[in-house]
Amino acid sequence: MAQGAGLLGADGQTAPTIFAEMSALAELTGAVNLGQGFPDEDGPAEVLEVARRAIADGANQYPPGRGILDLRTAIAEHQQRFYGLNLDPHREVVVTAGATEAIAAALLALVDGPDDEVVVFEPYYDSYAACVALAGARLVPVPLRWPDFQPDADLLEEAVTDRTRIILVNDPHNPTGTVLGAEVREQIVRLAQRHDALIVTDDVYEHLIFDEPHVPIASLPGAAERTLTISSGGKTFSTTGWKIGWAAGPAHLVDAVLAVKQFLTYVSGGPFQPAIAAGLRLPESFFTGVAAALRAKRDLLGAGLREAGFDVSRPAGSYFTVADAAPVGATDAAAFCRDLPDRVGVVAIPITAFVSAAHRDRFATLVRFAACKRVEVIREAAARLQRLA
Repeated sequence: MAQGAGLLGADGQTAPTIFAEMSALAELTGAVNLGQGFPDEDGPAEVLEVARRAIADGANQYPPGRGILDLRTAIAEHQQRFYGLNLDPHREVVVTAGATEAIAAALLALVDGPDDEVVVFEPYYDSYAACVALAGARLVPVPLRWPDFQPDADLLEEAVTDRTRIILVNDPHNPTGTVLGAEVREQIVRLAQRHDALIVTDDVYEHLIFDEPHVPIASLPGAAERTLTISSGGKTFSTTGWKIGWAAGPAHLVDAVLAVKQFLTYVSGGPFQPAIAAGLRLPESFFTGVAAALRAKRDLLGAGLREAGFDVSRPAGSYFTVADAAPVGATDAAAFCRDLPDRVGVVAIPITAFVSAAHRDRFATLVRFAACKRVEVIREAAARLQRLA
C-alpha cells in the first residue's frame, strides 16, 4: 500500500498500533496495563473443556470454509433466542477469524472503489480506517459528543449521502463505551433506506451491556435486508486469542464476505469453533452474569478515576471507560499516556489514536481505560492513579 493509505510510518516502515506501543511501555516499566482491551481471566470452564476435547478428538485440520455447521447453527439459534432474528445457517452465516477479519472482508467485498464512502462514528476502532483505506474508499467520520458520546443528528444527516456505500456501526461502542440511543439507530436505518446504503454492524460487545438489552440494528423494521451483523465469541467468553467471529445477514452479503475471506485466512480455529458453539448455548444466567461482573468493574474503575481527579464518562457497555485528563493537567492525551507509566505506573490509551486528524482537537485530552481486568488489578491501578491527585 502507498504511504497515503495510513498503514506505513513516515519512514516507509510498518507503523505500530497504539496498542502495541503502549503494551510495550507497560512491559518495559512494569506498569498496570489498562490499555489494550483483553481480559486477564479465562472464560467459562465448560467452553474451554470443549476446545480441549476437540483437540484430543482430532479436530485440528481445516474446518469448512463457511465454518463448521454446528457453530453456524448455534449462531442462528443465538440470534433467534436473544433478538428474534431468523437466519439460515447454511446460507446466511459465515465464520471468520474474529470480528476484525469479518469487518475487513465486508469492506473489501462491498466497497466498489474511490467514489464510495464509509460513514463511521468517531472515535472509531482503529482497524476501520485501515480497512477502508485498503478498500480504496473514503472514510466519513461523524464525531460523538463528550460526555454521553451520542452523535449530533444533523451531522449524521449531512454525512450520509448518495455516495455512502456503508454505514459502519459499533454498538456498544469501542472506545467510548456508549450505547447508541433508539432514535440514533432508527435514523441510521432511515438514512440507509433513503440513500440505498448498506449497514455493517460490529456487535462484539453485545452481551457486555449494563443498563438495557442489546438491540441489533438488523432487528429494526426495514433493516434486515440491508444489514450485515458481525460479532465474535472473544469478548463474551474471554477468549480473545481464539479469534472466532462471524458475519450474518442476507445470503448475497454473506456470500460476498466469503468470496473475500477465502483469500484472507481461508479458515481458522478448527477446535475452537465447537467450543464457541457450546458457549452460545449456555443458559441466560451466564450472559447476565458476565454483564453484571463487568458492570461492577466499571463502577470500581470509574470511582478510582474520579478520586484521582479525572472527569469520567459513564459507559453503558463494552470493556472501556473514557476519562478527561485535563483536570489532572493534561493538554495532549498522547503525551499524557506516554508519560503515565513512568509517572504513576499505569498504561492507558489516548482517544486521539481513534480519530481523524481534522477532529483531534475535539478529543485532545480524553483517555481510554480498560475495565476487563481482575478486581485486584483495577484496585492497584486506581491506587497508583491517586498520585496524580
